[in-house]
Amino acid sequence: MTTQNSVTVAVPRETKPGELRVALVPADAVRLIKAGLSVKVQAGAGNTAHYTDAAYEKAGATVVADAASLLSGADAVLKVQPPTVEEAGQIKQGALVISFLQPVGDAAVVQALVARNITALSMNLVPRTTRAQVMDALSSQATVSGYRAALMAAQTLPKFHPMLTTAAGTIPPATVFVIGAGVAGLQAIATARRLGANVRAFDIRDAAREEVLSLGATFVASELVSKESQDAGGYAKEQTEDKQAAIKAALTKHVAESDCLILSASVPGKKAPVLVTEEMVKGMKHGAVIVDLAAEQGGNCAVTKPGETYVTSGFVTVCGPVNVASSMPTHASLLYSKNTASVLQYLVKDGAIVLNPEDEIVKAMSVKGGAQ
Repeated sequence: MTTQNSVTVAVPRETKPGELRVALVPADAVRLIKAGLSVKVQAGAGNTAHYTDAAYEKAGATVVADAASLLSGADAVLKVQPPTVEEAGQIKQGALVISFLQPVGDAAVVQALVARNITALSMNLVPRTTRAQVMDALSSQATVSGYRAALMAAQTLPKFHPMLTTAAGTIPPATVFVIGAGVAGLQAIATARRLGANVRAFDIRDAAREEVLSLGATFVASELVSKESQDAGGYAKEQTEDKQAAIKAALTKHVAESDCLILSASVPGKKAPVLVTEEMVKGMKHGAVIVDLAAEQGGNCAVTKPGETYVTSGFVTVCGPVNVASSMPTHASLLYSKNTASVLQYLVKDGAIVLNPEDEIVKAMSVKGGAQ
């Protein structure tokens, strides 16, 4: 898509409120420069993730003062969030944008990308294949989210997580129940275990059971698990209403016995399944905590309010965090940067960006005109 001998890569500062990550860290700038690419970074782009302009310059990147001149001269633009209308209008005609692009909620952004013939590859759509594993940004950021969720639950719970034996008596460990044992759920399980909690978990996918057990947690309601509940990519399939009702019935007892409930069940491209009803919440312990990582997709809990933390029924704290990975921007950026740099290196051949529409990775990630 470019005939130049050197591909110019632009890393603008993120403009979405609350987004603290950066799409490329200095270590991966070095990697791209060694591969023959030119890297330009907007001044201050890495500050909120604690990567300084000086660090980028030391890596060999050029620091550019303003976004307009940065974007207008770039063959490839690396971002975390989708471009704004203004950014889309500044990007060079026919350039490549790599970022999280699903969903692009603004039709004007779509129109701006189409008008400038910009090719958009979404980091949400990296296929789950061995070859694309190093590019899998959903998994890398879910690792951060799962870890953070366990800490959030521990910090909010008015009890200790570990069992403590003191002169004043023995305190039993907290019970943490994780629903959804994907990457985020498994990281939440591992972190809660390290904090000393008694951990239970559930997932509809058969493959998740062994992973849960390998972390030392108890897998519950195994009678509901089936190999047919996951797709070829390893993601959970949408369940029938009858199956969802059976899941809720089986999980009610475990929800009621939990001090902390961490929810991370999702179905790609679909609204998150509601697995915890308002009645189930009312049956929880006084002081219990719910952390719903599916809040941005509607929530796994019926009473979750995206972006809010509040006390419901007078005694259960419900946390509906959004953009959780951004709350740990240094390591979230480090992981995401490895993903974006890997995608870009995969596409660059002999000093040019080559987009083969039949390539399995390109085909899966392509977002036509900025919209799937």
